[in-house]
Amino acid sequence: MTETAEQGVPRTRILADLTPLRSSPDYRRLWFGNTVSWIGQGMTALAVSLQVYDITGSAFSVGLIGLCSLVPLVLLGLYSGAVADTVDRRKLGLVSATGSFVLSVVLAAVTFAGVEHVGLLYAVVALQAVCFALNSPARSAMIARLLPPGQLPAAHALNAMTFTTGGLAGPMLGGLIVGWWGYRAAYTVDAVTFTASLYAMWRLPSMLPDRAEGEKGARRASVLDGLRFLGTRPNLRMTFFTDLSAMVLAHPRALFPVVAVVWFGGDATTTGLLVAAPALGALLGSVFSGWLGRIRRHGLAVLIGVGCWGGAIAVFGLTRELWPGLVLLAVAGCADSISMVFRNTMLQAAVPDDMRGRLQGVFIVVVAGGPRLGDLVAGSVADLTSPAVAVTGGGIACVLVVTLLGLRWRGFARYDAHDPQP
Repeated sequence: MTETAEQGVPRTRILADLTPLRSSPDYRRLWFGNTVSWIGQGMTALAVSLQVYDITGSAFSVGLIGLCSLVPLVLLGLYSGAVADTVDRRKLGLVSATGSFVLSVVLAAVTFAGVEHVGLLYAVVALQAVCFALNSPARSAMIARLLPPGQLPAAHALNAMTFTTGGLAGPMLGGLIVGWWGYRAAYTVDAVTFTASLYAMWRLPSMLPDRAEGEKGARRASVLDGLRFLGTRPNLRMTFFTDLSAMVLAHPRALFPVVAVVWFGGDATTTGLLVAAPALGALLGSVFSGWLGRIRRHGLAVLIGVGCWGGAIAVFGLTRELWPGLVLLAVAGCADSISMVFRNTMLQAAVPDDMRGRLQGVFIVVVAGGPRLGDLVAGSVADLTSPAVAVTGGGIACVLVVTLLGLRWRGFARYDAHDPQP
């Protein structure tokens, strides 16, 4: 029997591999709870944006919501990873999830009370980001303890499906619920759905970080130790370098309102389609991810995925027809989803358990800060030159940089999932 067959991944599988959901009740509950709560959080994110605009009538005030969320994620990302490598991750996840639940209840309660104060909404968004920053490294570090290494690619494909489904379905349902029943209904639904995540965390076993022999009772995990560890592990560094190449150099999201009008003669609806296309591609990449479990060269797959993202974005910058442009953005989203699956798998399989939280903390900072920096780069280049130069030039730059990275650290392309080396 082949190893692939032993891991339950048939060679003919195309659709997402559900083996992690069948084999681990704890992972199944965690995945289901995260999926339901993520949709609820997407609803709340849209509802808060709409409510802030209703109160202020200011697009700038709506934009500040993103800043209120970004700052805690960046500032606390590294520290929260160190906390996750020190304490029981199950307790940390439960406490932080409880905090998010309470904040959802607060939003519903103040809305029922008729309180409309933008500062309060900003404060709740910032505190939700704090809870997420504490919860995410702990939750992510648990996965490798719940599943065998051979199931990690399938698990991360399922997790990607959760994020993209929440990103698509959450705002859509939020808009419908706010339109039909108002803000209080959206916030109430979010609070109710969050109980699924709380239940999943509550049912998990204790998950103290594994320590090397003789290190029981060691001092609190250090952020600097985590960064030193990352600095000496080229394969792990490359997972971040490649992601930053895509998000900083070839992330045209900030230009979608401009290109929707100038290139495609559209309006806000066109902008919405451009924003949704990469997410839809990512969702399709997750749904048809069954073949990912057969890939051993994870580093090479990351390089190809990021290169395909950059190439699709570069060609998108040359098209002036909407539907081909949407297809190219969907292809880019699919490539990014596949790259993310393998990057996350490497961060689980090649990292010692007592370092996983800190590496996930770095991941939060990169994921939260990279796209925002990419928005700044794209907007600046477009102002200095043109949107076409910013989009196509950024895509080409991404392909060139990821190629140079692959040539500089050739061992990354040889990374073998059967012998994961950091």
